[in-house]
Amino acid sequence: MDLKLSNKTALVTGSTGGIGLAIARTLAEEGAAVIVTGRSAESVERTVQEIGAARGIVADPATAEGAAALTSAVPSVDILVNNLGIYEVKPFAEITDADWLHFFDVNVLSGIRLARHYFPAMLERNWGRIIFVSSESALQVPPDMIHYGMTKTAQLSVARGLAELTKGTAVTVNSVLPGPTRSAGIGDFLRSVFPGNPGSEAELEKEFFRQYRSSSLLQRMIDPKEIAALVAYVASPLGAATNGAALRVEGGLLMSAT
Repeated sequence: MDLKLSNKTALVTGSTGGIGLAIARTLAEEGAAVIVTGRSAESVERTVQEIGAARGIVADPATAEGAAALTSAVPSVDILVNNLGIYEVKPFAEITDADWLHFFDVNVLSGIRLARHYFPAMLERNWGRIIFVSSESALQVPPDMIHYGMTKTAQLSVARGLAELTKGTAVTVNSVLPGPTRSAGIGDFLRSVFPGNPGSEAELEKEFFRQYRSSSLLQRMIDPKEIAALVAYVASPLGAATNGAALRVEGGLLMSAT
């Protein structure tokens, strides 16, 4: 399918690995001029060479200074994918004030800072796409990752509020809610869930779904490419009628209809 992205510029944050890399690669394959970002010059350059992105920017929008550097280097985009994010397993009583603030800075404020810059110009041009990569944890907050779940729920609120400001325009703002996804750090995550368990990664994955995600219909980690395919469609002109939505790509894990 031609997603008609050949004349569009897309900025994908946190795009040197995992879901962000898959999104950047898919958008580039569809013809968009993609800008990849990361905190390491080496990883950014490697990603640019790997996917043929238009350019790479070393910047961290989780800080005000990093966001300013990024928007200065890239003043205007057609598509903004706020993918940058962190997660961890931590008991609620051990989550410090610093932890709460750090997770909010990285997972929420990074996207807010960039949207604050790019969104007004999208409205002026009467075309644009902003997509927040949230999580199924926004709706079904895991008790061992409450600080993470809080940030993912906050992203839904920001995205829906911005979408309300697009009424009557060709600008859309949506959220995408992935479920547990296979990424470079998933092995470490699984071992943090099952400390001391000597099983293989495949065995730990199976046990994870048995114990913690039994409602999943997929019963496996999602491939980042499966998430990227949905993001690319929503980012395209073909996705014009999808606005203000929280789109699930979580393997049927969420049982609620809302």
